Parts: sequence; structure tokens; C-alpha cells
Amino acid sequence: MTSRPATLGQLRESGWESVPVKEEVRRNAAARVAAGEPLVEGIHGYEDTVLPQLENALLAGHDIILLGERGQAKTRIIRSLTALLDEWMPIVAGSEINDDPYNPVSRHALDLIADKGEDAPIEWVHRDVRFGEKLATPDTSIADLIGEVDPIKVAEGRYLSDELTLHYGLVPRTNRGIFAMNELPDLAERIQVGLLNVLEERDVQIRGYKIRLPLDVMLVASANPEDYTNRGRIITPLKDRFGAQIRTHYPLDIETELEVVAQEARPLEALGLRVQVPDYMAEIVATLSQMARTSPHINQRSGVSVRLSIANYETLVANAARRALRSGEKDVVPRVSDLDALAASTSGKVEIETIDDGRDEQVIERLLKSAVLTVFKDRCSSDEVRDGVGAFDDDTVVHAGDDVASTEYVEMLSRLPALRPAVVALAGSETPAAIASAAEFVLEGLHLSKRLNKDAVGSRATYRSR
Repeated sequence: MTSRPATLGQLRESGWESVPVKEEVRRNAAARVAAGEPLVEGIHGYEDTVLPQLENALLAGHDIILLGERGQAKTRIIRSLTALLDEWMPIVAGSEINDDPYNPVSRHALDLIADKGEDAPIEWVHRDVRFGEKLATPDTSIADLIGEVDPIKVAEGRYLSDELTLHYGLVPRTNRGIFAMNELPDLAERIQVGLLNVLEERDVQIRGYKIRLPLDVMLVASANPEDYTNRGRIITPLKDRFGAQIRTHYPLDIETELEVVAQEARPLEALGLRVQVPDYMAEIVATLSQMARTSPHINQRSGVSVRLSIANYETLVANAARRALRSGEKDVVPRVSDLDALAASTSGKVEIETIDDGRDEQVIERLLKSAVLTVFKDRCSSDEVRDGVGAFDDDTVVHAGDDVASTEYVEMLSRLPALRPAVVALAGSETPAAIASAAEFVLEGLHLSKRLNKDAVGSRATYRSR
């Protein structure tokens, strides 16, 4: 930073040019598109749907509203847009609203340049500072967004007519940057009116002052579709001023859901345990979320966030880790018996329909069983498990559950060798923990496909022939 211009005169000599923030974003977005790079990092499943629309909006220089249910990466997309700003930007030193040295608008900047001329000091701000965000709440005021008279400055002796008595709100302080308004419909309609000038005339007016601040702001907002008619609505003139409305969505397939989970879930290796989550167990977690999004027993207006998959995955691993810690095992491999723990992490993230009110546990249990059966049918063919079913005679009983040691499943396979091919093929490893997980999955799949009987008491289950 010491090599950068420190005064207005040095800035002119360096050849630096001032461009509007939307032109700056457009230029950097175009460079990424031309290089085949994604506009935003860490977003999965939007490559053919949301991201092309986002590219169009940025290249067109539009203000944007992202419309979608909870947990669809709207906020992450918005915050990622700062990467499309230049890394450093010069401002008039001491400016509260990032005054452009070539085109100052605040009284502080105008007076400083009038006094110092080409020797007016310049500061450089990082692109992360050029982002402002506000969660719209019913108590949000015009003072929060636009500004208000600062009584402290008045008490210091300034006149009310002095522009320096103003305390700028969030929007002016994000001048020459990106301002985000989350959950826009929750903003009172009379406050939404205050954003009309920002989006169209590109200025703000504070109280009764005869001043005009021509701001250079890119405005991005998020909203839930139901909020247009439920908690509030976006007033028509404000919607009309957004150049692009982009609809987000949940992952369209299991693979995308799992990519998000793998990226966001917090690992447990710090506990000194070797964690291995079999593919079929991860698929059960993702399939549960996919099924919940189409279930008539789940309120679809509320949505089923990807956070459900992440929380369930973490809970699944945590329950397996708790078992390993108690038994002294070092290998953590989740089993079907660990799925019972998912009720706690699921119930708070789905809204049961009114007709099923009070039956949350039953609804979640049915969804879990459907997810296990779906993955079992996809993973195990009838030929693979036919011999295993035949190994169960009238006296054969297999115990399973959270409190059954992994070595007991290994011993069980020695008694029922017909089950071994299917279990070993799924396990992918000869460790007792992996064998135990695969064995429970096969047994539960055979039960749910009506080939074995199951008696369950608490966390303990007993499988026998039909």
C-alpha cells in the first residue's frame, strides 16, 4: 500500500480512472466469464439455472432481487459478489461515504479538496469494506438506511442547517459499493419508499435538508416467495425498479445435495477418531431431504432447507462418534441404528402440515424408512441378497443396535456366510466398524422390503425370518 498514490495529484498522475460500481462489476464479471471461471465460489447445482441469469444481470448492470425459499444460498451469492469488485479503491481521506476523489459529494470531501487542492490526502479501501448488509425487520427506520441528524454534532455547536450535522445511514456509507437488503418484504412499506430514489434517481435526501447525494450503489435484495402475501410484500414501484428477479431453488438431485453437505458439514477428526461415512449412509441423509420436499405431510410453503441435510449428516456422525467413544473404538462408521438420532435435527427444520399436527415423530420415521428402502433398492440387487434371505431359518436370530459391538457383526457373518458377499461389497473395507454398518444396512433393507421380520425395542433390534 505504501506504493499507492497518497494525494489527489499523485492519483491523477498514476492514470487511475474512476468508473461506476456497476461498470466495475461488469468488467470483472466479463473477465471471469471469458476465462470460464464461476462468478461465485462454493455454489452447487446452479450452473445451468441460476448462475446464467446472474451473469446476464451483472453484465446488464442491473440491480437484483433473489427470490427463493430458505436455505437456497441467496445470502452466500450476495456476499460473494464482493469478489467482483476491484481489490482496492481510492477515497477522499476521512470520508464516511467513500467519496470519489474525482467526484466528491459529501461536505467533508468537498471542503477538504477545496482547501488542499491536489494535495488532498487519499486513502485506499479494500473491496470487503465496500459491502453493506441489512436484515429487514419491522423496526428498521429511514434513519438506519438513509441517515438522520446527529444530536451529538449539534450539541458540539454546529447549526442544524450545517450538512456536517448529518449522520449517514447504511446506504450512503456503502457508496461506490454493494448494498444488500435481506428479507426485503419484511421492510415496512413506508420504508421501502425510501429506496425508490436509490434505485432509480441514484440519490438520497435526508430530512428536510436541501442536499442531494448522488450515490453510486449496486442494490441486491433477497426475499421468500410466500412473503409477497404473508408477512409483507414488496411494493410495486420498488419491484419495478429492480432490473432482474432471479428464482433460486433447492438441489435437483442427490449428487448435488451431497456436494453441498460435503462442503458445509463440520468434520470430527479433531477428536482423534477415524471417521468414515459410507456412501449409502450419506445418500440416505440426502434422500430424506429430497423426499421431504415432495411429501404431502410437510408444509412445502415453508420449504425444506439444505441445512436439514447438513444438520442430519453432522448428527449421524456425532451419534456414531459417541458410540465409538463409549466402546473405545477408533473407527467411526455410522449405522442404520444411528438414524434414530436424526429426529432431533429434523423436527426443527421441517414444518408438519396441520392435519398431521402432533405426529411429527411418526412422519419423520416414515420418511426415514422410505429413504433407507430407496437407497437399499438402488444399492443392492435382488440376486445379491436372495441367498442372504435364505440363510435365515426358523431359529436364526440376529441382534443389531446402537449398543452392539462391531465385532459381533463380524462374528454374525461367520455364522451366516450367505450374507457376506452383499455386506463386504457395501462395506468397501474389512474393518469391524465398516462391516457392522453394511450389515445393519442390509438387514434393515431386507426388513423394509418385507423379506425379514424385525422386533424393535428402544435402540435394540432383532431380525428373524418371516
